[in-house]
Amino acid sequence: MTATQIGLDAVSVQLGAQTALSSVDLRIAAGERVALVGANGSGKSTLLRTLHGLLPPTQGQVLQAPGIRQAMLFQRPHLLRLSALNNVALGLWLDRARGLRWRQAQALALQALARVGLQSVARQNGRQLSGGQQQRLALARAWARQPDVLLLDEPTASLDPHAKREVEALMADFANSGQPALTLVWASHNLGQVKRLATRVVYLEGGRVLADLPVADFFNPHVLAAQSLAAHAFVQGELA
Repeated sequence: MTATQIGLDAVSVQLGAQTALSSVDLRIAAGERVALVGANGSGKSTLLRTLHGLLPPTQGQVLQAPGIRQAMLFQRPHLLRLSALNNVALGLWLDRARGLRWRQAQALALQALARVGLQSVARQNGRQLSGGQQQRLALARAWARQPDVLLLDEPTASLDPHAKREVEALMADFANSGQPALTLVWASHNLGQVKRLATRVVYLEGGRVLADLPVADFFNPHVLAAQSLAAHAFVQGELA
């Protein structure tokens, strides 16, 4: 049995009067690329935030292997009014476990910017970059922290087609180049992207997991319908 790197054990999350997650069981092993799909309000963002510790579960337990490092990317990057370089460097410098001097943090930040093709805008204000550049900057900031798990909430939803391809290529590169492989968990409405990147797909509806399948099985209508008619209907509607 493959060891769980991160996961949820019978987790429910209550947000006011709304049940955002309901008795969710999820086990994710190192190196998996797990796409979360479902309609708006299905619980995808809540699940990611709960995995990352931003939302405490009302019931159940968040699972995490000892020593795991995580980073999370949001649909709209939260950037500081600093240069692109210092947006990355500041997080590295504040990580006391690494004990970096400011110049060391800047040197590592420049490497991260080069990894995402932004070294030429290192001195520009991060908030003045294009939408695609801002998302690549956020990816650089996350990758520079050397996470074992990268969580992403609709990372390409607000981008133009060219920027979407750039960010998607970086996600694939990050997932495939690490030793050990980086674990990706992301929410997406783009089923083409899910097909290209995911090894596994989790379908949520009303805060519940109704389907959890390898990507090939998820896009096999007979297999998916046997597990969840609601998930099958969702996919057919999105592909129509």
